[in-house]
Amino acid sequence: MASPKLSRLELRIMDAIWDLGPCSVREVQERFPEEGRPAYTTVHTIVSRLEAKKAVRRVKRIGNAHIFEAAVSRRAAQTHVFDDFVRLFGGRMQPLMTHLIEAGQLTLEDVQAAEKLLRERSKTGKAP
Repeated sequence: MASPKLSRLELRIMDAIWDLGPCSVREVQERFPEEGRPAYTTVHTIVSRLEAKKAVRRVKRIGNAHIFEAAVSRRAAQTHVFDDFVRLFGGRMQPLMTHLIEAGQLTLEDVQAAEKLLRERSKTGKAP
């Protein structure tokens, strides 16, 4: 199944669900730092939207609380975000890599790991 497009807050909530596994809305809300924590009702609304988008699903009910789990993988959601992001650069990675290097967010170790992956992919015929 294709990953739905998720907002920043939806992704933060999904991160909590991926980390926690099956959990309640209250457990998700409590994963946020106390300062700046969204209200329970906000988290509940977003989880409901995620359910409508088929990103999460209800797995059971304990008392009045519904328990939710991720219906899409972290990797699938990240791939969707990355693909959208790369499109902002016209599909070109060079401007993005240049920015990351200049901002000090791309290290030599990152580049070496990427080179290793590219070499492995070219050996298996999966090169980009």
